[in-house]
Amino acid sequence: MNRNGVHALVCGMAKSGIAAATLLQKQGAIVTLQDMKDRAELPQSALDLEQKGVVLYTGKNPDDIAQKQDLIVLSPGVPCDLDFIQQAEQAGVSVISEVELAYTQTKCPITAITGTNGKTTTTTLVGEMMQTTYPNTAVVGNIGVPYSEKVETLTKEDWVVAEISSFQMEKAKTFHPHISAVLNITPDHLNRHKTMENYIAMKERIFANQTAEDFCILNHADTVCRAMAEKTKAQVFFFSSETVLETGIYLQGENIIVKWNNINEVLLSVKELKILGVHNYENVMAATAMAICANIPLEQIRAVLRTFAGVEHRIEYVATVDGVDYYNDSKGTNTDASIRAVLAMQKPIVLIGGGYDKGVSFDAWTQLFPKRVKHLVLIGVTAPQIRQSAEQYGFTAITECETFQDAVNECRKQASAGDCVLLSPACASWGMFDNYEQRGNLFKEQVKSFLK
Repeated sequence: MNRNGVHALVCGMAKSGIAAATLLQKQGAIVTLQDMKDRAELPQSALDLEQKGVVLYTGKNPDDIAQKQDLIVLSPGVPCDLDFIQQAEQAGVSVISEVELAYTQTKCPITAITGTNGKTTTTTLVGEMMQTTYPNTAVVGNIGVPYSEKVETLTKEDWVVAEISSFQMEKAKTFHPHISAVLNITPDHLNRHKTMENYIAMKERIFANQTAEDFCILNHADTVCRAMAEKTKAQVFFFSSETVLETGIYLQGENIIVKWNNINEVLLSVKELKILGVHNYENVMAATAMAICANIPLEQIRAVLRTFAGVEHRIEYVATVDGVDYYNDSKGTNTDASIRAVLAMQKPIVLIGGGYDKGVSFDAWTQLFPKRVKHLVLIGVTAPQIRQSAEQYGFTAITECETFQDAVNECRKQASAGDCVLLSPACASWGMFDNYEQRGNLFKEQVKSFLK
């Protein structure tokens, strides 16, 4: 695409913003890259772009230049209700998300996954399934690889598999995947979206532009997702862990069964899987449904499922130290994800929780503690709120720590042989860490230092 002379402002200097600015500059745009960080805090990748002619605008919102742009591209972390964004739109400036920017230049079909939990596991599975037939499949989006970084490598013969967050949909306008999936809906990011209705509406945008030629994979066991079947024009492919379906893919006993078009057979037994828990069986069913809609043969799907060992930072086994198993679930950034992690553990749990406040209740999580958690170690700004929530259910074995390192050391002190230590904070990492990966990696490093 030729963007010679187009004035483009990219907001946010994390991975997505850097990728978007790089793509726009290659296309000839006059690019300004903005971030609230001061210059001393900028990543080297941003400074490298400056050497190539990108203007860096740092330390404040771009109120004085936003309305002079032809195009503004927002990174997922940039809230859409900022004054400069609204004023720019009123002045006729096109404001889009980084995902929308990449989508407009995509030549090949797209399969896109959203939902509150399970996105990364499902996206990874779909990517591996697709790559058995389409080796150049790009696995991108909220999974950690910016869509804009890969779009130029794709031909019309390839596929995109994209993990999509609600943030990425806020300024997506024409985004149109051939296959979409909404895995589940539970309260999350209400500090940004304000209401559940707004949050659900952002999730529904993933199928807003689909037609009867497309496919939409929905969780029949989730009442919010099930209701979406009435809102999409796409062909609905349900999956369910609770109900035998006349058409779809479902769990019956230990078997996952597919009934879709000319397929009516057992896919496999859950005993053949390396990943555990009903939530993971749902991820498997959703991924399989998406691959079937992309015409991937069942034998290739089965081969991927039998070898898949899960994703990093999602109930990831780290090590056993002095008879205590340590698990990294740093990707447990909301209560529903952390509930699933707590339920998956088979031993008394010493649990690390707390972090950034997303404006949600912790009660559904903390009510599990009296029967399952031996000791709770809290960090971050939500520590008092989580403590209060746990204490109302009679759980008082709680320690608050100032630093993350202190929290991990406290867990080691509290745990005995036969217990497990679980990092599953039910909160985002922001404020203490750049992202959940950094939090999980620090946890793993400290645990492994116990072995020395």
